[in-house]
Amino acid sequence: MPRTRVRAHHPIRTVLAAALLVPLSAACTSDPAPAPAAAGTGEGAPAKNAEGPVTVQVTPTGKQVLAGQPVHVTASGGRLTSVTVTDARGGGLPGRAAPDGRTWTSSRKAAPGTAYAVTAETRTRGGTATTNRSFFTTAPAAKVNKVDWRPGAGTTVGVAQPVSLVFDHPVRNRAEVEKQLKITTSNPTEGSWGWLRDYAGNDRVDWRPKDYWKPGTRVTVTAELNGTASSEDRWFVRDYTTSFTIGPRQIVKVDLDAHHLTLLRDGATVRRIPVSGGTPGGDKRSWRGTAVLMAKEGTINMNSETVGLGNAYDKDVAYSMRLTWSGMYAHAAPWNTRFFGNSNQSSGCIGMSDADASWFYAQVRPGDPFEITGKDTKGTVAPNNGFGQWNLSWPDWRSRSALR
Repeated sequence: MPRTRVRAHHPIRTVLAAALLVPLSAACTSDPAPAPAAAGTGEGAPAKNAEGPVTVQVTPTGKQVLAGQPVHVTASGGRLTSVTVTDARGGGLPGRAAPDGRTWTSSRKAAPGTAYAVTAETRTRGGTATTNRSFFTTAPAAKVNKVDWRPGAGTTVGVAQPVSLVFDHPVRNRAEVEKQLKITTSNPTEGSWGWLRDYAGNDRVDWRPKDYWKPGTRVTVTAELNGTASSEDRWFVRDYTTSFTIGPRQIVKVDLDAHHLTLLRDGATVRRIPVSGGTPGGDKRSWRGTAVLMAKEGTINMNSETVGLGNAYDKDVAYSMRLTWSGMYAHAAPWNTRFFGNSNQSSGCIGMSDADASWFYAQVRPGDPFEITGKDTKGTVAPNNGFGQWNLSWPDWRSRSALR
């Protein structure tokens, strides 16, 4: 018999095919669910992480702007990570950012006649870093003020030496100038600036410690004056700095009534020298109080007409040590030999023998104090007559600061 062919059914395949068709059929026949809207963005709003650039504003800006003002940098839409202000000479204006990083202000003022580049590095809230550069130029100074310094750089001076700055022209903005002056010492030293009119008529500001310096103290003076106006139309156009060291504690005691001087070093007597001071009873008297040795001038010509004493003398004088601007010196006076130790017969100076003057000249240094006593004198050395500020009480000296 012939075989009959029977088609076999495979239920497993049929079930699998039906299972595969179900989701496809559901996907085609069902509407898609709408995506949830971003809260607060509205239709068509950008995604949450979209952000704009940081906006940086710098003042001053432009050309020929007024000097003497700090640089301000402000950031919106992010924060400042770094700001540098540089000039063409490689210098710059340091500064500090606010804690929130949104503002930066220079601690120095823009100097006259200078081109500045301001580079501000920023970061957005999302972390994108950007750099912004801007430029400005200050107008040059029409008039300039200069400074003369004492003591000189690298010198060793006595314990009474003040820091003294004498200005070429009047200083009207005294407080602003004084803010730029800084004294740094190697040990804690209390002191103060004080303003006065120099003996020659110029404005002057000195810094003296409350008491005599401690020997060995190292002192640095910094005057960041560049960009500071000394008056309405006159500027400082440079900074100044100097440093010096305090030598041994030497004090010269001058007793005009006993007619001798004594050199003390660290409290001990080194030598006592017979002298003759200024003639009593008139303009030839000496000054009393504390005078500071200003300079060792060697052999100089002394002419009485230069100090208002007519034609009393005109001679070369050896071992001359200046104590005041008004002309009081300690020096060799061999023409007064018979008066040393017993009478005051000079024209206001402190005279001694050639031998004593030679020895004494080699021992003392500028900045050593001469503490002068005597009944018949012209009065106390004035603060501006050399370095007579030691004749003021400490409160009186401090009151001369423009910042008090």
